[in-house]
Amino acid sequence: MDLFELIAALLTLAALFSYVNARWLHLPMAIGLMVIALAFSAALILLGTAIPWIRDSAEAIVAGVDFNKTLMHGMLGFLLFAGALHVDLADLKEHRWIVGLLASFGVGISTLLVALLAWFVFGLCGIEVRFIYCLLFGALISPTDPIAVLSILKQAKAPKPLEVKITGESLFNDGMGVVIFLGLYEIATGQHGFDLPHLLELFLTEVVGGALFGAAIGYAAFRMLQTVDNASAEILLTLAVAAGGYAFAHAMHLSGPIAMVVAGLLIGNQGRAKAMSEMTKERLDTFWELIDEILNAVLFVLIGLEILILTFTSQYLFAGLLLIPAVLAARYLSVLGPILLVSRLREIHPHAARILTWGGLRGGISVALALSIPTIHVDGSPIHERDPLLAVTYLIVIFSITVQGLTIGRLVKFSVKETDPSQGAQVESKSGSGNGASPEVP
Repeated sequence: MDLFELIAALLTLAALFSYVNARWLHLPMAIGLMVIALAFSAALILLGTAIPWIRDSAEAIVAGVDFNKTLMHGMLGFLLFAGALHVDLADLKEHRWIVGLLASFGVGISTLLVALLAWFVFGLCGIEVRFIYCLLFGALISPTDPIAVLSILKQAKAPKPLEVKITGESLFNDGMGVVIFLGLYEIATGQHGFDLPHLLELFLTEVVGGALFGAAIGYAAFRMLQTVDNASAEILLTLAVAAGGYAFAHAMHLSGPIAMVVAGLLIGNQGRAKAMSEMTKERLDTFWELIDEILNAVLFVLIGLEILILTFTSQYLFAGLLLIPAVLAARYLSVLGPILLVSRLREIHPHAARILTWGGLRGGISVALALSIPTIHVDGSPIHERDPLLAVTYLIVIFSITVQGLTIGRLVKFSVKETDPSQGAQVESKSGSGNGASPEVP
């Protein structure tokens, strides 16, 4: 199957699954697509027991999709740029301290806590995984996935300050998570020993360099947008920033995700306010919303189909079931510290920690990073540490998107109502109607 046929097949499945969800399931689109794709994969597996060539063909097609490259080196730049376009920079600035702490300190603490818990759980389940690989697992599972978060928060009708915190953290913490992952990856694969100056250099190059590069291309595009009044040309300029900018950042070993977030924030705020007509703004929003919805649909279908090529054993399943609450506990502790620090400076909603914990969804980025872990050979024999990490990551992602994604809206309403019954009634009303501004919590 060539590239065009593969893209055609994925788009067709995404369209059919979207129809099924809209016609019968009525779930949030991201969750509905993944659930249907999982059911479709399970049906192929069952059918394959009677007709092996069907399962073999399906597995070959899915195996032909390099999920890591498709997401990390293709779709991610467009999705992050589209998400950042609609984030209000003034709101983000107001919550900069909590967002910054969650995206840095929180990810580091969570990585270590998850690694310790994973090392214990894998040992308990009789799965041999070295501690450095447990640290790798902690790094890939700790950052909240901006794609999953942005997609599902649209349906949750979360209060504005809460939405800004979760969205801001998810947009920036994947940069920190990827840098930690890359540093640990070099140690695990023997490319580089533990070297703090090298890790600091990696951080400065990837994160700080990515942010500066994103600001530079965002500003350049902003100045170009000021000189023309042609909606088609302006939209193409933003497309060039997302596509060309992400590719160039990757080639220069800078953080493409951070670059796209910064560029998207600049164009979505300064560009929208000072360089675009009302018609251009409307067409720009329509264009990027369409790109966002199409890529999200394909991504969540791919996540559901990946089950066809993963290895699951009873040990892996048991470890995954134990690590789901363990990862949530680590997430809670990692957000509690920043919340306690910021609460000394400003009032924080009393249930902020539990809402941020449950709203910290994991998604395709975690799966993509897990897929990038190689199988190491020692004395000619493979060490299968990748398989349990990938299986457990997948189980946590499925739980996060389905269970947490479907219940985060109810948790928000319950928490707001518990603190202020009048605001809780407003949130419940807005969840039903989808109109109006959200109350100020937390």
